[in-house]
Amino acid sequence: MVEAESGQQAVEGEQGAPLPPYWPLLLVGAAVVPGALLFLIGRWGDAPAVQAWRTVCLAVTVQAMPFLLLGTALSGAINAFVPERVFQRFLPRRAVLAVPVAGVAGVVLPGCECASVPVANSLIGRGVPPSAAFAFLLSAPAINPVVLTATAVAFPGQPVMVLARLLASLATAVVMGWLWLRFGRAEWLRPAVRQQHTGHRDGRSRWDEFRSGFQHDFLHAGGFLVLGAMAAATFNVAVPRSVLDTFAGSTWLSVIFLAGLAVLLAVCSEADAFLAASLTGFPAVARLVFMVVGPMVDLKLIALQAGTFGRAFAVRFSAATVVVAVACSALIGGFLL
Repeated sequence: MVEAESGQQAVEGEQGAPLPPYWPLLLVGAAVVPGALLFLIGRWGDAPAVQAWRTVCLAVTVQAMPFLLLGTALSGAINAFVPERVFQRFLPRRAVLAVPVAGVAGVVLPGCECASVPVANSLIGRGVPPSAAFAFLLSAPAINPVVLTATAVAFPGQPVMVLARLLASLATAVVMGWLWLRFGRAEWLRPAVRQQHTGHRDGRSRWDEFRSGFQHDFLHAGGFLVLGAMAAATFNVAVPRSVLDTFAGSTWLSVIFLAGLAVLLAVCSEADAFLAASLTGFPAVARLVFMVVGPMVDLKLIALQAGTFGRAFAVRFSAATVVVAVACSALIGGFLL
């Protein structure tokens, strides 16, 4: 008996555990469920809403990707090839004066907000005060020549709109830099950002440093860009057009609504002026708010900031930027428009 049981156990050990009593159901499920899911997803994917979601998500990603490439390449070049003494000579020693200088310097980068995030991160690593780097981060996608030219084309015969966008965006960037200088805390930034990098290191190839830095920044930021694009596409599909018309009657409601809309739509700064020009039912001040808030705070930018500087920074900085941008736009737009 004992030998028989031992032999039976040995056979079961060689053949594996016995099958469960409901194994036919598992076999049928394994054969049918994946196919059914693929069929349903395929049918659901043909729905107009899903097709629109895919189109918007892909459009936001493709539109922003070249500028993200530009920004990460520029970031790697700054870290590998630009000596730290260049920034020390260019920027005033006092941080309170370095902020407006960095804000005005944003005019030299013809890119969108996706490009400014890795560049600002690289500037901090090269010894630039965070307050000045953040002023550059906000101003670069809003006051560069490409954006201002696009605004002039979108609003023909209205140079005052271009001037209002320039002044409101620059004022927002400088005020936010000063606010960070006064109230910002280093612990809100990720430890990797707080550490001061030395840039080029002796004995290492500058091209190797450029390639490794570019690869790390692009792959890291690209994932957050895709997440932000998916969130923006979801809003575009989920909110009906009739909601937009509900807020057009009141100036203050339209200002608040278009500020929130700029955050959710995540339109690139080179294209947002044309969308703002199409919102003819809204007051001019509200459309100015849309163009000022959008390049500074949107879903993909919040995701990029969270991935680069940390979630604690992104939440506080984005919320404060929206408030300051709306206030500056309302004041300057109310005076000029």
